[in-house]
Amino acid sequence: MAAISQSHVAIFGTSVSDLFGSSSDGVSGIPLKTLGRARFCQKRRDFSVTAMLRKVKKHEYPWPRDPDPNVKGGPLIHLSPFKPLKEKPKPVTLDFEKPLVEIEKRILDVRKMAEKTGLDFTDQLLSLEKKYQEARKDLYTHLAPIQRLSIARHPNRPTFLDHMFSITDRFVELHGDRAGYDDPAIVTGIGTIDGRNYMFMGHQKGRNTKENIQRNFGMPTPHGYRKALRMMYYADHHGFPIVTFIDTPGAFADLRCEELGQGEAIANNLRTMFGLKVPVISIVIGEGGSGGALAIGCANKLLMMENAVFFVASPEACAAILYKSAKEAPKAAKLLKITAPELCKLRIADGIIPEPLGGAHQDPAWTSQQIKYAINKTMDDLTKMDTETLLQHRMRKFRKIGKVKEGVPIDPIKKVKMKQKEVDDHRPLNLELEGEIEKLKKQILKANESSTKPPQLALAQMIEKLKKEVDHEYAEAAKAMGLNKKLEMLREEFLKVNPEGQLTDPVLMDKIEKFKNKFNQGLSAAPNYARLKYKLDMLKEFSKAKNLSDAAPLKQEVNKKFKELMDRPDIKEKMEALKADVQRSGTSSFGDLDQGLKDRIVGMKQEIEKEMINALKSIGLDAEVVRSNAKALSEKTSLSLVRSKVDNLNVEINKKIEDVVNSSDLKDMIESLKLELAKAAKTPNPESKSKIESLEQQIKKRLSQALSSPDLKRKHEDLKAEISDVVESSAKSPENLKDSLKHEEPRVQTNVGAKSSFV
Repeated sequence: MAAISQSHVAIFGTSVSDLFGSSSDGVSGIPLKTLGRARFCQKRRDFSVTAMLRKVKKHEYPWPRDPDPNVKGGPLIHLSPFKPLKEKPKPVTLDFEKPLVEIEKRILDVRKMAEKTGLDFTDQLLSLEKKYQEARKDLYTHLAPIQRLSIARHPNRPTFLDHMFSITDRFVELHGDRAGYDDPAIVTGIGTIDGRNYMFMGHQKGRNTKENIQRNFGMPTPHGYRKALRMMYYADHHGFPIVTFIDTPGAFADLRCEELGQGEAIANNLRTMFGLKVPVISIVIGEGGSGGALAIGCANKLLMMENAVFFVASPEACAAILYKSAKEAPKAAKLLKITAPELCKLRIADGIIPEPLGGAHQDPAWTSQQIKYAINKTMDDLTKMDTETLLQHRMRKFRKIGKVKEGVPIDPIKKVKMKQKEVDDHRPLNLELEGEIEKLKKQILKANESSTKPPQLALAQMIEKLKKEVDHEYAEAAKAMGLNKKLEMLREEFLKVNPEGQLTDPVLMDKIEKFKNKFNQGLSAAPNYARLKYKLDMLKEFSKAKNLSDAAPLKQEVNKKFKELMDRPDIKEKMEALKADVQRSGTSSFGDLDQGLKDRIVGMKQEIEKEMINALKSIGLDAEVVRSNAKALSEKTSLSLVRSKVDNLNVEINKKIEDVVNSSDLKDMIESLKLELAKAAKTPNPESKSKIESLEQQIKKRLSQALSSPDLKRKHEDLKAEISDVVESSAKSPENLKDSLKHEEPRVQTNVGAKSSFV
């Protein structure tokens, strides 16, 4: 039996039997108050054991009886070391946000001035605030990938536990990997959302420097992944759906972690997640880096926050490897396709969760509600699937990522460590088509030599085939230049605005014109430009041959009618008399003839033209233009010089018009006219009509004023005088006048119906 030393008994002032009573263990009979100050000693001959009992508070609980009413989640939240911050985090301004800060500073300065002076600056404040809102909206709706990465890494961005305590009704954190370790960089726990239980796990970053050091900046060790694996088995056993939150630069890569099996832990998680029989959702709330993110990201659905990023290597690391400088990170971020919209296009991510303007840290509560809504909606879809369908769904999600072309020969240019072969891009895409073209060209040449009709059916078939080939080449060129998506969008917009194929919308016309200019500028650099040019040339050549062959019978008919007209006795008689009178006049040019003879020549010409028009109408042709002997003047050198001067004057006039059109006030008028036309559409009201007419008159007036400059007028008058001199000097001699009255084959342009024409 254990005994208490005499010295202690003396202090207590009682006997040993009173202390122990009938207790068998020698302790239960001692009063608690006395026992708190007592020292137990068990004496043997060779050793002694002494124990000190701790004095505890009365009614102590593992969490406070009256928890903080401002903290949602109930008393269980106090079991977690994650507590609300006592101080509000300091605002952090990113580099690209500095222009906004400058506007905010100006607004504050104006407000201080208003307070000091007592003056009314309401208009200035409203203008600055409007400017700030517009600049803010424009900035955050057109973010570059590197800017989204900066927002994803923002120090004040809500963490995993911030979202947990906002979206869950109850949440209990579970610790440990059952191997003696508990990694604080990965947090796991069971929570409830709208009465449905989930297993939550995610990367946890710190909200300040102290927490970041404690959480290892959200970079897990193998213990964290093994803790997550244990919770996955637990959830799978009890049928809890799993929701994972990804927010890590990557797994912690140090020597100790590699010794403890970092790669093996990640690989084990990947394998296990594909076999889980419960629905799995992964949400990227910040940055998802490499295998460290994927170790808890093999889910049925991968959702991303609007400003989150997901990458195999950080842009800084990628730039250091590829460009030997981390300063090229913006370029690498763009090429890596790390943002949510780009990953959705690549079918890696399945949806985007919206964020408030400026990032999730601007309104964490609203962001958490968006996450809650996304979880509920996605889980409703996944819980409808049975186990087999769920496993197949998860497998197919990862199988459909990327595209592999099998059996397609590799382009010699793209082969590595092999001698590059020269590729002849100048030959047509289809050798069979090239053979058909050459064969048809020979047939056309033979038909021209023998004055027979070319093969019409073969020509028509070849033209249709070449049209399809040209369309295909244009599509390939657009694809190579990266304009195919824009082209499809323009087509859809055109069909939506103009279902009948009539282009009337000026805004859409402007878009199409800009696209055409951009396409034509880059067309020559397209890899298939040589093939496209070859096929276009062949299409023009065969179309011309077909038009000539179609026009040949009409041409013969016209010539026949003209010969019949000129062989008529009355016409012959008048022509002979006119020739004789011209010879008797003895003049050397048409200008030297007397007025009576000039009138007779002009009258004779008009009579022949009138008779010819009637003759053409008799064979079903509508004559539009009759020209004769225009070739003689065009061959004169002096006229060529005049033409060059005319061209120069036209260039000067066009430049003047361009300068006027590019002026700010006229440009505003044109834009206003476009908007009015777009608003008016097909049925304008009287007010729109008056506005459009007024704008048109103003634009015409401005252009007229620009063209009425004295300098342009003087140049125009000088050129007119010079043209008159050239025409006078190039008038024909009597010999040429005689020849001009001979039978000549006139150039007659006719229209058959509204489709065919010939010269």
